[in-house]
Amino acid sequence: MEEMEDPTEKTQEGIHELAQEIREPWIMGVALTSALLAVLAAISALMAGHHVNEAMIDEIQCSDQWAYYQAKGIKAEVLGAKLELLGALGKAPASAKEPAKLAEYRHEQEEIKKEADEKRKSSDHHLRQHNALAPAVTLYQVAIGVAAISVLTRRRWFWALSLVIGLLGLAAMIHGLLVA
Repeated sequence: MEEMEDPTEKTQEGIHELAQEIREPWIMGVALTSALLAVLAAISALMAGHHVNEAMIDEIQCSDQWAYYQAKGIKAEVLGAKLELLGALGKAPASAKEPAKLAEYRHEQEEIKKEADEKRKSSDHHLRQHNALAPAVTLYQVAIGVAAISVLTRRRWFWALSLVIGLLGLAAMIHGLLVA
């Protein structure tokens, strides 16, 4: 599996280097909060990626179940047509088990349909969680960028703004974890 690239890595390194050069105490706070925001962004990205992967796997399995459902349906239709034709001709089926086999196909179709529906619901759930977590990643990245601007311009209010954006990211992350 490919490793995810962190687009804020260079920005974080720059903040840490500037924090070492500049001896203003609040800049070290910016560096530390940026590192924390990066950790939260990475965790959110991993969770969002996990949920989108699970959604895809469940969707593929759902599709497989529907294909299986169709195959059983075709077998049932062919066997049903054969039995109808034999009945119309006044002949008995070659095997007494064929009518039971037709009922078995229909029953299996119902079971397969239930499994397919469960996979679809699971896929939808994982996709909702992914869609709820993805904005958290974006908000954390924006917060890190705004924190970098605060250091470069030496304006603390940008740092405060980055903290607010980071808190919004945290709210989005918590919401993503609680989505049912």
